Amino acid sequence: MGVPSFYRWLVNKYPKIVSDAIDEDKGDYKLVDCTLPNPNGVEFDNLYLDMNGIIHPCFHPDDDNNVFTTTTTFDQVFNSIYEYIDHLFSIVRPRKLLYMAIDGVAPRAKMNQQRARRFRTAKDHQMAEEMEEKLRKQFEKQGKSLLPKEESQVSDSNVITPGTEFMYMLSEKLQSYIRLRMSENPAWTNIKVILSDGNVPGEGEHKIMSFIRSQRSSPGYDPNTRHCLYGLDADLIMLALASHEVHFSILREEVLSPTPSSQLGRASALENSIYKAEKCSLNEKPSVKSVTPTGKLVSCEEAVFPVNKKQAYQFLNVWILREYLALDLEVTSSQKFEYDLERLIDDLIFICFFAGNDFLPHMPTLEIHEGAIDLLIHVYKKEFGNLGGYLVDMQKIEDKKGAYIKLKRVEKFILAVGQYEDQIFQKRTQQRERSLRRILSIYKDAKDYENENDLDGGISSDIVAPSDVGSVDQVLTNTKELKQKLKDHIKHQSDLFKDGGVGTDKVKFGIAGWKERFYKEKFSAQSPDEIETIRKSLVMKYGEGLQWVLLYYFSGVPSWTWFYPYHYGPPASDLKGLSQLNVKFQKGSPFKPFDQLMGVLPPRSSHALPKAFRELMVDENSNIIDFYPTDFEIDIDGKRFMYQGICKLPFIEEERLLTETKKLENTLKDYEKDRNSQTLDWLFMRFSSKREQDNVLCCRNRVASEKVKGAIKMDSTIEGIKGTIHLMPEDLTEDDDEKVECERNNLCLFYEINQAAHHGPRLLEGVNIPEKTVDKEDIVETILWHENHGNRSIPANRFHNQRSKEPDNNLHYGSQNPTPAIISKGAGVGFSSGRGKSSTACQLERGNNFPKRDVSKPGSFRRGGYGRTEDLRMSGPSMSPSSQTISNYGPRPVGNPFWSSPDARNEDWRSNQRWTNGPGSCWRRDGAESPDQTRRPNQSFSGDGGRGRGEAGERPGLEVLADLVFNLFDLEG
Repeated sequence: MGVPSFYRWLVNKYPKIVSDAIDEDKGDYKLVDCTLPNPNGVEFDNLYLDMNGIIHPCFHPDDDNNVFTTTTTFDQVFNSIYEYIDHLFSIVRPRKLLYMAIDGVAPRAKMNQQRARRFRTAKDHQMAEEMEEKLRKQFEKQGKSLLPKEESQVSDSNVITPGTEFMYMLSEKLQSYIRLRMSENPAWTNIKVILSDGNVPGEGEHKIMSFIRSQRSSPGYDPNTRHCLYGLDADLIMLALASHEVHFSILREEVLSPTPSSQLGRASALENSIYKAEKCSLNEKPSVKSVTPTGKLVSCEEAVFPVNKKQAYQFLNVWILREYLALDLEVTSSQKFEYDLERLIDDLIFICFFAGNDFLPHMPTLEIHEGAIDLLIHVYKKEFGNLGGYLVDMQKIEDKKGAYIKLKRVEKFILAVGQYEDQIFQKRTQQRERSLRRILSIYKDAKDYENENDLDGGISSDIVAPSDVGSVDQVLTNTKELKQKLKDHIKHQSDLFKDGGVGTDKVKFGIAGWKERFYKEKFSAQSPDEIETIRKSLVMKYGEGLQWVLLYYFSGVPSWTWFYPYHYGPPASDLKGLSQLNVKFQKGSPFKPFDQLMGVLPPRSSHALPKAFRELMVDENSNIIDFYPTDFEIDIDGKRFMYQGICKLPFIEEERLLTETKKLENTLKDYEKDRNSQTLDWLFMRFSSKREQDNVLCCRNRVASEKVKGAIKMDSTIEGIKGTIHLMPEDLTEDDDEKVECERNNLCLFYEINQAAHHGPRLLEGVNIPEKTVDKEDIVETILWHENHGNRSIPANRFHNQRSKEPDNNLHYGSQNPTPAIISKGAGVGFSSGRGKSSTACQLERGNNFPKRDVSKPGSFRRGGYGRTEDLRMSGPSMSPSSQTISNYGPRPVGNPFWSSPDARNEDWRSNQRWTNGPGSCWRRDGAESPDQTRRPNQSFSGDGGRGRGEAGERPGLEVLADLVFNLFDLEG
């Protein structure tokens, strides 16, 4: 499910579910006394960490809003992870349990997505490296010296997969970290810590939910246990709802709109070189104390860049979300109907699967950024009386006949959604065509302007500039320039509409015959009979997938081996026959870590495997070499950006793969066998008394070496958690003093949850329901996307529900002191202040040959409080007599706040604007009061509300306009 899209939708519709976290950690966890009451006003019992949401930003700091910028070694990654955990711990301050869950081997249903992502990442990195090499040669011809390329252990993020050496080392490092914290930090003394590492099968968030379900179904469980789960996956919200635990919060960083950045690894490596040169090459002594388990002072090469304390954190409170849902999911039925909020919530979770999940390709009908969830809820409420009741009954989840899902009702529901298909496709097509016309106009005029002014974006191969070797500052400046050019090029290349291109759209959804074209283009079906055969197969497999995902969310993995065998999902209107399904899943067993690596890694990442396994990927004589294409098709039909394309990789054939890997297992070294093993969770706890310590240690010394022997059931009324522990001997060396000291006070065991008990999807007896804080007026009602003339589902009652935004007539959303707009004759009011401002002074003082705007024709009035807009048309090389002043209406350069308006793409005036090479016009920054603040077309400001990019003197060629177009037309909403 689209992470930022879903979270943004949820917060916009139910604004009170989010509260800002109070964060007292200012850079050193030791300065925060976590034994004191939580300043957030809630004392949490358990903190769960979805560790992959921590590992990734510490490993590859290439996203714009990442907080780490110097990582080149595994040790630096580990140190950053320690600090990240310390920071989160200081915010939540758990009193009973800390659970760290790292992704283990995933079910086959997830491997298809993992495989596509990793192959795409490898391909993007290869393209980025080739481009960097070209840029370096261009800089060399110009005589610009650069910092050399730097080798990095973290250049391939694909090693963040179970079974790699990195993940094996991470588990060992985290074990040492936990022991140290429990020995030195009083806030860790009385809690238990569970580490579920990459050798424990299952996705991190689902291992957490399995633990919660097991505790919840155990005798003696406190129904008022307060849970806090950290992670960024949208799945976490649905999983929290599926737990039916009231006292549940999700902690996450405040989400900013991310830019796909799998190709930016090379730019990140350049950032590392720059950082080290600035901090270490100039004889500066290291001053950063690394957060290592030993607490030693490290060198620049080892230092960790501290967590960004300016990053805001938020709590999403599930009990408030439940209040909203109780009000928003009001349904009526003419039949006998018993209102049940818990079943309504279960139905909501289920219908959201249609909008996207990690196990099935999304349906072409529904996109979250097009208000898909609004539509699903609308249809559910509208059709509930006709459906005959709830869609699922998760209390019957153990029913072998599948009574937990009402397939006839599900079929009626999704076919009702399919009735909106043509309207959705037609609007999507109209929006695409309208945006294409605007883009083509912008690129054509930009190219004309570039040609007429002889602005060449390339670097002549015949010109060699004087060398600047010898200047340290100049080398750093050059390398920064190279890094920025690389980022700009990557961004430009990912845009399929660059340079006026229009991409491809073979299916043409919304135009008569689209369904036949869909099956022809995506499945190579040529006849009606072939189409029907494929349709039935899609319905069967998609229906199986819906049931698989439902069971996965509520009870755990129903089958380790099942997967959806197509690259595309069916249209909603074609899901006829769902009610005929009779699905029985075979549980099977998870892959071993090396088998999964063979299933998801591309040949470029084969270094993460032992040599013998590596050969299966790269040797042309390998029996499974067809699983590892060095190049592959990316279906970008109807897409705007490369990252939206579908990787059409061959599916892994399990039997063939396992036959080959099994032959190689006897070649593995001992530590490689450990990497390839499947184990249990680690449980860390401190001895509560000397007697307990002596008894446990005595028992442990009698245990055989096998890890699964010596099992002891845990009593939740005594230990606080329920499950089974497996005692084991410890391999302590005499020279490992630190570890010995920790073991004298701490106990480390293997822990296994009890799977037998059934999880009841109901509120538990004795739970205290918080006082209600939400009423009907707090729900932001929206207009369905396909019925609205804009790009998104627009709030219908926005004036009643603005938490941090001003009403529409405030032109600066979220701004405390917006600059008032000054309207000139012949000009209109745009979205930002200053768009209608007179620029006569600019014309007099800077009368240059720049693109001009003629504002002679009166415009039209638009709804929504945005004011008057002008219809701008080219009138020739001179100003119209009726236009006494020229307003700065031109397309805004990179980073202008004007484009941040959510409705900016929908204004009519831009469709007729033209660039002309006439005298007298210039661009002005918002609120500019003097000619010195005026922006020329070949100049950009770095201070536009914190969003500007570049330095004065940059030219406005296609690479700059590409950034403009990114904002103008974004199919992802």
